[in-house]
Amino acid sequence: MTTNVSSRWISLHQHAERWIERLRPYAWLWPPFAFLLGALSFFLVDRQQSLGALLAFGLLVAWVLLLSENLIGRFLARRGSTLLPGTVTSFVAQMIHQETLFFTLPFVLATTVWSSGQAVFTLVMTGCALLSILDPLYFRLAQRYRWLYFIFHAQCVFLVVLVTLPIMLKLTTDQSFQLAVLAATFFSIPSMIHLMQPRSILRWLAILGLIAVLAGAAWLSRPWVPPVTLWLTGSALSPSFDGAAREPRGEIALTTQALERSGLYAYTAIRAPRGLREKIYHEWRHEGELIDRIALVIKGGRDEGYRAWTHKQHFPSDAQGDWRIDVMTGTGQRIGVLRFRVAKESQNAMQADGTIRAPGGVPGLDIRRLLPGYQ
Repeated sequence: MTTNVSSRWISLHQHAERWIERLRPYAWLWPPFAFLLGALSFFLVDRQQSLGALLAFGLLVAWVLLLSENLIGRFLARRGSTLLPGTVTSFVAQMIHQETLFFTLPFVLATTVWSSGQAVFTLVMTGCALLSILDPLYFRLAQRYRWLYFIFHAQCVFLVVLVTLPIMLKLTTDQSFQLAVLAATFFSIPSMIHLMQPRSILRWLAILGLIAVLAGAAWLSRPWVPPVTLWLTGSALSPSFDGAAREPRGEIALTTQALERSGLYAYTAIRAPRGLREKIYHEWRHEGELIDRIALVIKGGRDEGYRAWTHKQHFPSDAQGDWRIDVMTGTGQRIGVLRFRVAKESQNAMQADGTIRAPGGVPGLDIRRLLPGYQ
């Protein structure tokens, strides 16, 4: 029985090596193909969601195979089989890293609030994606800087869980973020053990400490991470609101006297995967200080975004100055932001006219418009 298993495994190794040698000349096609799949999946989040979920599931399966390969190989090695050559496993790992980074990049790019710290996260992820296709840098990182490669690997695990779970299982952004932190921490344990080679209690304690640091750092990064399946499609400020039509109405000069009389409505339309139901918050801030935090419940599936609004009626007597309304998830990830300035006199005041405006972002970038059939 052991001999049969060993011979089959050796035969599988030989086939894998032959196929990888054939695929190497075409490896450059994989990153743009993965990016196209990610863009397609992003586009299908609220249209053909089953196909989008299927693409996400395929990515998740690839990661399970990658994370299991080392364990399976060691198990079979004890029964006389040989492990896959290092060049083969490195090539497969690189392909899956490329798939992950380029598949998730459209989600990250499209949901980033570029005026916030999320821009740093997105630029770093873009840099990681570019690193994964530069063979000399990638393999030097993998061979000589194992601790950096370990962080790179953990970040890929974090991204794949963060993007795929809301699409596949309709989990909220908060739930997906928590599971992404747990997954990155859990699946980093074998890499840590391989890296540190613990042979004493002190080394085991050091590993436990590093795991705690990794989990804590991932959790504290929440404000820097885009809510990859939620994004703002439109926002407006107005003195009144048509609840039946779910549209802002009227016009007002943003002065302290006018706000004391009528208050102010903040309208937001938020795009989300079909079937998703999530609580978000409008955080009203004056000169950076949190004044009100109002909860809203949104539902996914509408092309123009789920329309939700809050009405702030009580403004402080010294309301003049800069105001900001942060649209936030429960874990503190920013979906979007509305800004306005309150003046003392009407001639110096901004106008809140109920006009629904698209949020700012990368100039001219809307990935969905590049895809066939987008209206």
